[in-house]
Amino acid sequence: MTTSFLHPATSGEYIQHHLEHLQLNLHTFTWGNGGFWTLYLDTLFLTIIFGALFFGIFRFVVTRLTSERPGKLQNAIEMLVEFVQQLVKEVFHGDSSLVAPLALTIFIWIFSLNALDLIPVDLFSRILFCFGDIHHFRMVPTDDPNFTFALSLSVFILIIFYNFKAKGFGGFAKEMLTVPFGIWLFPLNIIFRLIEELVKPISLALRLFGNMFAGELIFLLIATMPWWIQWTAGGIWSIFHILVITIQAFVFMMLTIIYLSMAQDSQH
Repeated sequence: MTTSFLHPATSGEYIQHHLEHLQLNLHTFTWGNGGFWTLYLDTLFLTIIFGALFFGIFRFVVTRLTSERPGKLQNAIEMLVEFVQQLVKEVFHGDSSLVAPLALTIFIWIFSLNALDLIPVDLFSRILFCFGDIHHFRMVPTDDPNFTFALSLSVFILIIFYNFKAKGFGGFAKEMLTVPFGIWLFPLNIIFRLIEELVKPISLALRLFGNMFAGELIFLLIATMPWWIQWTAGGIWSIFHILVITIQAFVFMMLTIIYLSMAQDSQH
């Protein structure tokens, strides 16, 4: 189908249209779904752009730090950095030289990507259509399970790394074999530990994806309403959604800190 703002469509077709990604088939280098070898260009583009934007802003502030007359941007970033460092200090018991910057990056990155959900749903479609026959562009990377699982698997790799770093191979193996039922029930211990570890990345990914996907659906449903009620319903939901996107970024960050703290702790 063509873009919804050029040709009227049913509510179902309108929603379905906005739930499709801008995809590039790597086999044929054509638009469309090519299975596993498919790039979701909208997710890749937005995550890279906002990651670079976040790095650039913080780099700009760091190179111009001053204690005499700090600007509003410096004050805001310093407050955010101190807030995250205090959280890490209270939860993570160990060297936090990696964990604190990681937690800050996760919070800022996820929050900024979540905030894209507040942009009107047809805005980017209208802009992109002016530059070519591009019909699909999803604005919120955090409602793409490919991104949320990639992010959670990165955290999972760090969890495994901290387990080995804190306990060594022998200590980690002993913990898996003996906790919680003792060495004689080591098969159950291994099964319980595998379930415990695998649930962490799955819950991280699905929690973020589910909440953001639900929020996007509500915005799309509001967009199908008559024009005279869209602004009222959209405004109320946008105000509430600001709280949702903040909480989701905070929860992902906090769970990351907690999981790494659990891995760092040498005692079960």
